[in-house]
Amino acid sequence: MARRRRGGGGGGGDSRKPTPSEQQSQPQTGKKAQQKREKEKEKEKDNEKEKKSQDFNDASNLKKLKREKKNWSCIDSCCWFIGSICSIWWFLLFLYNAMPASFPEYVTTAITGKIPDPPGVKLQKEGLKAKHPVVFVPGIVTGGLELWEGHPCMDGLFRKRLWGGTFGELYKRPLCWVEHMSLDNETGLDPPGIRIRPVSGLVAADYFAAGYFVWAVLIANLASIGYEEKNMYMAAYDWRLSFQNTEVRDQTLSRMKSNIELMVATSGEKVVVIPHSMGTLYFLHFMKWAEAPPPLGGGGGGDWCAKHIKVVMNIGGPLLGLPKIVAGLFSAEAKDIAVARAVAPGVLDKDIFGFQTLQHAMRMTRTWDSTMSLIPKGGDTIWGTLDWAPEHGHDCSTMKVKPNDTLPPKDQNKKGNFHASKVNYGRIISFGKEFAALHSSKIDRVDFKDAKKGYNFGNTTCRDAWNEYHDMGIPGVEAILDYKVYTVESVLDLLQFVAPRMMKRGSAHYSYGIADNLDDQKYQHYKYWSNPLETRLPDAPEMEIFAMYGVGLATERAYIYKFTPGADQCYIPFQIDTSADGGIEESCLKSGVFSVDGDETVPSLSAGFMCAKGWRGKTRFNPSGIQTYVREYDHAPPATLLEGRGTQSGAHVDIMGNFALIEDIIRVAAGANGKDLGGDRVYSDIFKWSERIKLQL
Repeated sequence: MARRRRGGGGGGGDSRKPTPSEQQSQPQTGKKAQQKREKEKEKEKDNEKEKKSQDFNDASNLKKLKREKKNWSCIDSCCWFIGSICSIWWFLLFLYNAMPASFPEYVTTAITGKIPDPPGVKLQKEGLKAKHPVVFVPGIVTGGLELWEGHPCMDGLFRKRLWGGTFGELYKRPLCWVEHMSLDNETGLDPPGIRIRPVSGLVAADYFAAGYFVWAVLIANLASIGYEEKNMYMAAYDWRLSFQNTEVRDQTLSRMKSNIELMVATSGEKVVVIPHSMGTLYFLHFMKWAEAPPPLGGGGGGDWCAKHIKVVMNIGGPLLGLPKIVAGLFSAEAKDIAVARAVAPGVLDKDIFGFQTLQHAMRMTRTWDSTMSLIPKGGDTIWGTLDWAPEHGHDCSTMKVKPNDTLPPKDQNKKGNFHASKVNYGRIISFGKEFAALHSSKIDRVDFKDAKKGYNFGNTTCRDAWNEYHDMGIPGVEAILDYKVYTVESVLDLLQFVAPRMMKRGSAHYSYGIADNLDDQKYQHYKYWSNPLETRLPDAPEMEIFAMYGVGLATERAYIYKFTPGADQCYIPFQIDTSADGGIEESCLKSGVFSVDGDETVPSLSAGFMCAKGWRGKTRFNPSGIQTYVREYDHAPPATLLEGRGTQSGAHVDIMGNFALIEDIIRVAAGANGKDLGGDRVYSDIFKWSERIKLQL
């Protein structure tokens, strides 16, 4: 019989109890799992710590970099900037030298079209060759001046240019520069211990500054037909001095005479003389000096000019003076300076770094006696009265390169002429816009010539930038304001009143009237020789004279002034009133300046009248009937930047690069005369204006 199992019961499950060893293995397995989990957690924590540590290190490095960037200095930036510029420059220079010589011309031609040959090349192809020796006579400010003796502040600059070139010494030592460029206020010659002399040779005035040509383009074109230094002569002179003093101090007139005689003797041909700007007045003086007997003249005799001069080709010649010079002598400004002064007054008329710009400019320029040769000549007969001027009715809209196309032509003319009829050009200075327009019968004026000046010695600091307004005082200034409007004749009295020392020197060297009787012995004095209305042309019937000048540009003719009280006693009390404006685009009045037709510097009336009427035919100013021609060059601006200053410019200096003018000069130098060129070529109203002037001829 089978035995019954213990703990019987059915069920089919395993009812066996775990053994002790099994009971021990179960908690050990749980502990291992738990320990494993704890290790994993610790590992995760370690990873997180590492990550945080790495992030911290990265942040520290970033902060360090930021700190390093903050420590970047201006010197580092400048060095990198200069290094970059130099690298780019050398790279471009390498490309320029590596490219074919024809490439720049190819690019220019692709943009602007085929470039015409320069006049010299064109005429050389036609077979023209050098014939007559050529004499250049530069104008004011264009000739270089160099130091021969100076004060300690100019040490190390022996024979370095103080005028022309880079003007570096002006920026480095302005007060010392002004001191050396000024002449003696009593003698008009060198101050003690200072000697500045003109640069000699063709380089004296070929460029005024780097890249800014004066005579260089004309010289290069003349060279194309065979000219060289032996048959070209630059009659350089110290343009600051009075004309006669250039002979007294430097014997410049004698040198010019000797060089002309040498060139005529060696070539067998008379010379072609080409004066520019003030050089036209200087050469007019020279022609009288060359024929006049010693000691005042060169002793060449009455036929010297007839024997030595073929033609005089005056370029931009202010033969009757400049209204612009009146503003310069009166307030040391003109239109451009007045506008700059209005935009940034502190730069020009306040004490900046101890240098009062306009005051020092006035102090310096009032010692330059040459400037007084440019004061308008002929008085009210030439330049107009309070209610009349030869240019009356001039339409300033004709000087616009691009007229206003939004108006019909009829309305444009009506608008321009309406305003032009109100311009009183004869009033060269008006104190207030209202007095520029009122009829003279409605203006109550008080004569200033005998007014007492209120001398003020309270402030002597002005002596470094001395001007004669300081000694006039308020009573003198008020006397000028009370006169209200000035014509050319009364301007002479005005300058005598405000700058007596300057005018005392000037009156010894220049005259500004019209001769009643040219046979009067007083006109043998050199002070009359540069005034075409007080001297005769040489007895040289075969000689020719050209008036060559630009037109189509707004040119200063008259001014509206205002009184400006200053904070100190050194100020200049009068300024051009730049707020005075005509109100319409075609107006002749802009920024306090009335404009007329000309070359931006010389009005057409001054440049053209003598050849259009005063010397035309046999007159008392031209008894031998020297043939005269008027050749005007209508201004056209450069078409592109690649054209530079333009080949059709009529501007006062830029005209020296005008292809039409250069061609005229080369043809005459090669043997042509005025008739071969076609006679007169006129775009302005110069003949109409000249006929309005009632001058005894």
